[in-house]
Amino acid sequence: MEYISLNSFQHYSDCAPLVSDLGYILVELKIIPAKTTVKISAVIASKDVSKDIGVDDCSKVHRALLSRLEELLGTDDTYMEVTSPGMDRNIKNAAEFEIFKGREVRVWDKTVSDWIGGVITAADSNSVSLENQETKETTTVSFDNIAKAKFIHI
Repeated sequence: MEYISLNSFQHYSDCAPLVSDLGYILVELKIIPAKTTVKISAVIASKDVSKDIGVDDCSKVHRALLSRLEELLGTDDTYMEVTSPGMDRNIKNAAEFEIFKGREVRVWDKTVSDWIGGVITAADSNSVSLENQETKETTTVSFDNIAKAKFIHI
């Protein structure tokens, strides 16, 4: 799995503090110019791991983020969608592990050819540490050894 700094994405560093001030975390920001409009896709998560994202949360972020992005892009011809990560989200970028600290995930470890699950206790630019909820043992897995990662929902 590749680690790509979130700040390397276009306008992420301009928008993340705004989303954070509203009580959320900006997980993903995609800006795709089309023929006549600019398509914007944003994914947000709650700072509180026990809370889910609802329609009202997405609307609140949409209102604040849209005007900021239109200013940054110099156009008001935009289409924007704000969503939650969703229950079935695959973690696409290793940088997301830091965002989802405290949440339960499972990763496919190529070195053991099996899933390893647990709560994310730590993450950096090289690896993630997962605590097994039954045994309380912590396993650290290098991003180079992760084939895929998903949320665990009970």
